[in-house]
Formats: sequence, C-alpha cells, structure tokens
Amino acid sequence: MTEPVTFTFGDYEELCNEVLALVRSGKKTVTCAALTDFGPGKDPMPEVGRQDIALEWDGSPAVQMETLEVLTMPFGDVTEELAADMAEFRDLEDFRDQYRTYFEMRGKWSPDMMLMVERFRLIRDFAEDDR
Repeated sequence: MTEPVTFTFGDYEELCNEVLALVRSGKKTVTCAALTDFGPGKDPMPEVGRQDIALEWDGSPAVQMETLEVLTMPFGDVTEELAADMAEFRDLEDFRDQYRTYFEMRGKWSPDMMLMVERFRLIRDFAEDDR
C-alpha cells in the first residue's frame, strides 16, 4: 500500500471549510474527481484501507479519512445515492450542473469523462485534539 496522501478539499477557502464541516458532521462520505487527475506524475489513486489527511486551507491537518471503496465510472453513471453521500449538492441534477461547470472551467469536461469516486470514513478530527 502506498503512503498516505495529503490534500485540500475545494479550490478556495470557503468551499474547503464547507466541505470539511460536512466531513466532520458525518454527512459527507463520498468524494470524486476526474480520473485523469490520477496516475504517474499526478496524484496517486486512492486505495481501500489507506488513511489520508485532508488539510485545512492553511495547510494544517484537518481530518484523517480511511478509504472504504474506490470506483471508476462515467460522469453520467453517478447515482442519486452517490450524489447525496457527497453532501454538497441538493440532488443529482445539482451535482451534475456544478461538476460540469467545474470540469468545463478546468478544460476537462466531456459527457463520457471518467470519474474516480471514493467512499471514505472519518478516522480522526484533528480539531478535537486541541480541545
């Protein structure tokens, strides 16, 4: 198994804080990214059992998460259940609209693009260590 990975949710501080709050509350248990973001010279693919660290916007550790499941699927195959477990979206249509816009801005959008979908569980909240 590869070493744990550190990463930040979102592209700006407000989104990072919002997503971390959803993870900490237990509402967010799934995340996804373009499959093309992974591979040699890029981020390593998540692995079942690996425990990664999501960072606060300032780079300090926020939460430790264990990968429970890794799926690859076409964008259009994301289900209502998966979108609900991502927790940032009102429904599947909202997921599709927001992610399509995001991928278009990054020049990665295509109707048949492949996604990496990761189901995880919260292992540790570093904010609780300070209490």
